[in-house]
Amino acid sequence: MVGQPLPVFEADVTLAHATAPTRAPARDAHAPSRARQLANFVVFEAAWFACILGVAHGRPLAGTVVVVAAIAWHVAISARPVIELALVACLCAIGFVAESLVVAQGHVVYPAGQPVRWLAPYWMVALWGEFAIALNVTLRWLKRKPFTALVLGAIFGPLSFIGGVRLGGARFVDETAALTTLACMWAVLMPLVMALSDRLDGVVVPAPAGNLHA
Repeated sequence: MVGQPLPVFEADVTLAHATAPTRAPARDAHAPSRARQLANFVVFEAAWFACILGVAHGRPLAGTVVVVAAIAWHVAISARPVIELALVACLCAIGFVAESLVVAQGHVVYPAGQPVRWLAPYWMVALWGEFAIALNVTLRWLKRKPFTALVLGAIFGPLSFIGGVRLGGARFVDETAALTTLACMWAVLMPLVMALSDRLDGVVVPAPAGNLHA
Protein backbone atom coordinates (compact mmCIF):
# COMPACT_ATOMS: atom_id res chain seq x y z
CA MET A 1 0.00 0.00 0.00
CA VAL A 2 1.37 3.33 -0.99
CA GLY A 3 2.34 6.03 1.40
CA GLN A 4 2.83 4.60 4.87
CA PRO A 5 5.13 4.56 6.75
CA LEU A 6 8.12 6.56 5.43
CA PRO A 7 10.44 8.73 7.53
CA VAL A 8 8.78 12.11 7.32
CA PHE A 9 10.33 15.09 9.03
CA GLU A 10 12.81 17.38 7.37
CA ALA A 11 16.43 16.91 8.40
CA ASP A 12 17.77 19.51 10.83
CA VAL A 13 19.91 22.29 9.42
CA THR A 14 23.55 21.78 10.33
CA LEU A 15 26.03 24.36 11.52
CA ALA A 16 27.78 24.11 8.19
CA HIS A 17 24.66 25.34 6.43
CA ALA A 18 24.52 28.31 8.74
CA THR A 19 27.97 29.38 7.63
CA ALA A 20 27.16 29.01 3.94
CA PRO A 21 23.59 30.25 3.38
CA THR A 22 23.96 30.68 -0.37
CA ARG A 23 24.30 26.91 -0.84
CA ALA A 24 20.72 26.26 0.26
CA PRO A 25 18.27 26.16 -2.66
CA ALA A 26 16.19 29.33 -2.94
CA ARG A 27 13.00 27.31 -3.08
CA ASP A 28 13.61 26.09 0.49
CA ALA A 29 14.03 29.57 1.93
CA HIS A 30 10.40 29.42 3.08
CA ALA A 31 10.05 25.70 3.73
CA PRO A 32 6.95 24.53 5.61
CA SER A 33 6.98 25.10 9.35
CA ARG A 34 7.13 22.25 11.81
CA ALA A 35 3.46 22.88 12.58
CA ARG A 36 2.60 22.49 8.89
CA GLN A 37 4.65 19.31 8.68
CA LEU A 38 2.94 17.87 11.75
CA ALA A 39 -0.50 18.73 10.41
CA ASN A 40 0.40 17.17 7.07
CA PHE A 41 1.59 14.00 8.78
CA VAL A 42 -1.51 13.66 10.97
CA VAL A 43 -3.94 14.28 8.10
CA PHE A 44 -2.01 11.94 5.82
CA GLU A 45 -1.93 9.08 8.32
CA ALA A 46 -5.58 9.51 9.30
CA ALA A 47 -6.71 9.40 5.68
CA TRP A 48 -4.48 6.39 4.90
CA PHE A 49 -5.92 4.36 7.77
CA ALA A 50 -9.48 5.46 6.94
CA CYS A 51 -9.03 4.30 3.35
CA ILE A 52 -7.50 0.90 4.19
CA LEU A 53 -10.04 0.19 6.93
CA GLY A 54 -12.83 1.25 4.61
CA VAL A 55 -11.64 -1.29 2.04
CA ALA A 56 -11.26 -3.98 4.70
CA HIS A 57 -14.86 -3.42 5.82
CA GLY A 58 -16.31 -3.37 2.32
CA ARG A 59 -16.64 0.43 2.06
CA PRO A 60 -13.85 1.47 -0.30
CA LEU A 61 -15.75 4.49 -1.60
CA ALA A 62 -16.09 5.96 1.90
CA GLY A 63 -12.37 5.58 2.50
CA THR A 64 -11.60 7.14 -0.87
CA VAL A 65 -13.75 10.16 -0.01
CA VAL A 66 -11.62 10.72 3.11
CA VAL A 67 -8.45 10.57 1.00
CA VAL A 68 -9.86 13.05 -1.50
CA ALA A 69 -10.77 15.37 1.38
CA ALA A 70 -7.19 15.20 2.66
CA ILE A 71 -5.88 16.06 -0.80
CA ALA A 72 -8.32 18.95 -1.12
CA TRP A 73 -7.23 20.33 2.26
CA HIS A 74 -3.58 20.23 1.26
CA VAL A 75 -4.16 21.83 -2.12
CA ALA A 76 -6.35 24.57 -0.61
CA ILE A 77 -3.67 25.71 1.85
CA SER A 78 -0.77 25.51 -0.60
CA ALA A 79 0.85 28.69 -1.91
CA ARG A 80 0.37 27.55 -5.52
CA PRO A 81 -2.54 25.11 -5.51
CA VAL A 82 -2.59 24.51 -9.27
CA ILE A 83 0.98 23.21 -9.18
CA GLU A 84 0.24 20.94 -6.22
CA LEU A 85 -2.85 19.65 -7.99
CA ALA A 86 -0.71 18.89 -11.04
CA LEU A 87 1.64 16.87 -8.83
CA VAL A 88 -1.33 14.94 -7.41
CA ALA A 89 -2.55 14.18 -10.94
CA CYS A 90 0.92 12.97 -11.98
CA LEU A 91 1.17 10.68 -8.96
CA CYS A 92 -2.30 9.26 -9.66
CA ALA A 93 -1.24 8.46 -13.23
CA ILE A 94 2.02 6.86 -12.11
CA GLY A 95 0.22 4.89 -9.42
CA PHE A 96 -2.47 3.69 -11.81
CA VAL A 97 0.12 2.23 -14.20
CA ALA A 98 2.39 0.80 -11.49
CA GLU A 99 -0.37 -0.80 -9.45
CA SER A 100 -2.09 -2.19 -12.53
CA LEU A 101 1.17 -3.96 -13.37
CA VAL A 102 1.23 -5.39 -9.84
CA VAL A 103 -2.36 -6.59 -10.29
CA ALA A 104 -1.50 -8.17 -13.64
CA GLN A 105 1.16 -10.34 -12.01
CA GLY A 106 -1.49 -11.98 -9.84
CA HIS A 107 0.58 -12.01 -6.65
CA VAL A 108 -1.91 -9.78 -4.77
CA VAL A 109 -5.71 -9.62 -4.62
CA TYR A 110 -7.95 -6.89 -3.22
CA PRO A 111 -11.26 -7.40 -1.39
CA ALA A 112 -13.14 -4.39 -2.78
CA GLY A 113 -13.00 -1.26 -4.89
CA GLN A 114 -11.74 -2.85 -8.08
CA PRO A 115 -14.43 -2.59 -10.78
CA VAL A 116 -12.07 -3.93 -13.48
CA ARG A 117 -10.21 -6.96 -12.14
CA TRP A 118 -7.07 -6.43 -14.22
CA LEU A 119 -6.67 -2.77 -13.28
CA ALA A 120 -5.60 -1.12 -10.05
CA PRO A 121 -8.36 -0.45 -7.49
CA TYR A 122 -9.60 3.15 -7.60
CA TRP A 123 -8.83 3.63 -3.91
CA MET A 124 -5.22 2.61 -4.50
CA VAL A 125 -4.92 5.27 -7.20
CA ALA A 126 -6.36 7.76 -4.72
CA LEU A 127 -3.69 6.76 -2.19
CA TRP A 128 -1.02 7.59 -4.75
CA GLY A 129 -2.61 11.00 -5.09
CA GLU A 130 -2.52 11.33 -1.33
CA PHE A 131 1.17 10.40 -1.35
CA ALA A 132 1.76 13.55 -3.41
CA ILE A 133 0.66 15.78 -0.52
CA ALA A 134 3.62 14.60 1.56
CA LEU A 135 6.33 15.07 -1.07
CA ASN A 136 6.69 18.84 -0.73
CA VAL A 137 6.03 18.96 3.01
CA THR A 138 7.12 16.10 5.27
CA LEU A 139 9.27 14.38 2.65
CA ARG A 140 10.88 17.46 1.07
CA TRP A 141 14.15 16.71 2.90
CA LEU A 142 14.48 13.73 0.56
CA LYS A 143 14.68 15.89 -2.57
CA ARG A 144 17.92 15.69 -4.57
CA LYS A 145 18.94 12.56 -2.67
CA PRO A 146 18.17 9.90 -5.27
CA PHE A 147 20.18 7.10 -3.67
CA THR A 148 18.56 7.67 -0.27
CA ALA A 149 15.16 7.78 -1.96
CA LEU A 150 15.92 4.51 -3.76
CA VAL A 151 16.93 2.72 -0.56
CA LEU A 152 14.01 4.03 1.49
CA GLY A 153 11.58 3.22 -1.30
CA ALA A 154 12.84 -0.36 -1.55
CA ILE A 155 12.45 -0.82 2.20
CA PHE A 156 9.35 1.12 3.16
CA GLY A 157 7.29 0.46 0.03
CA PRO A 158 6.92 -3.26 0.82
CA LEU A 159 6.58 -2.55 4.56
CA SER A 160 3.71 -0.20 3.85
CA PHE A 161 2.00 -2.86 1.76
CA ILE A 162 2.45 -5.42 4.53
CA GLY A 163 0.75 -2.98 6.89
CA GLY A 164 -2.17 -2.67 4.48
CA VAL A 165 -2.46 -6.44 4.18
CA ARG A 166 -2.53 -6.86 7.96
CA LEU A 167 -5.36 -4.33 8.17
CA GLY A 168 -7.34 -6.27 5.58
CA GLY A 169 -6.84 -4.00 2.57
CA ALA A 170 -5.29 -6.74 0.42
CA ARG A 171 -4.21 -10.38 0.45
CA PHE A 172 -1.01 -11.97 -0.75
CA VAL A 173 -1.27 -14.84 -3.22
CA ASP A 174 2.51 -15.21 -3.42
CA GLU A 175 4.05 -13.07 -0.67
CA THR A 176 7.70 -13.45 -1.67
CA ALA A 177 7.06 -12.63 -5.31
CA ALA A 178 4.81 -9.72 -4.40
CA LEU A 179 7.29 -8.16 -1.97
CA THR A 180 10.14 -8.57 -4.45
CA THR A 181 8.10 -6.81 -7.11
CA LEU A 182 7.13 -4.02 -4.73
CA ALA A 183 10.71 -3.48 -3.56
CA CYS A 184 11.93 -3.17 -7.15
CA MET A 185 9.02 -0.92 -8.11
CA TRP A 186 9.53 1.47 -5.22
CA ALA A 187 13.30 1.55 -5.70
CA VAL A 188 12.67 2.88 -9.19
CA LEU A 189 9.68 5.11 -8.48
CA MET A 190 10.74 6.82 -5.26
CA PRO A 191 13.64 8.80 -6.82
CA LEU A 192 11.37 9.56 -9.78
CA VAL A 193 8.54 11.04 -7.71
CA MET A 194 10.97 13.04 -5.57
CA ALA A 195 12.51 14.54 -8.72
CA LEU A 196 9.02 15.29 -10.00
CA SER A 197 8.10 17.03 -6.75
CA ASP A 198 11.23 19.16 -7.07
CA ARG A 199 9.84 20.50 -10.35
CA LEU A 200 6.23 20.73 -9.15
CA ASP A 201 6.51 22.40 -5.76
CA GLY A 202 3.40 24.40 -5.02
CA VAL A 203 3.81 24.45 -1.25
CA VAL A 204 6.27 27.34 -1.18
CA VAL A 205 6.93 30.24 -3.52
CA PRO A 206 10.55 30.35 -4.73
CA ALA A 207 12.44 33.44 -3.64
CA PRO A 208 12.98 35.96 -6.48
CA ALA A 209 16.42 35.72 -8.05
CA GLY A 210 17.17 39.27 -6.92
CA ASN A 211 16.93 38.18 -3.28
CA LEU A 212 19.90 35.83 -3.57
CA HIS A 213 23.16 37.10 -2.16
CA ALA A 214 26.65 36.20 -3.23
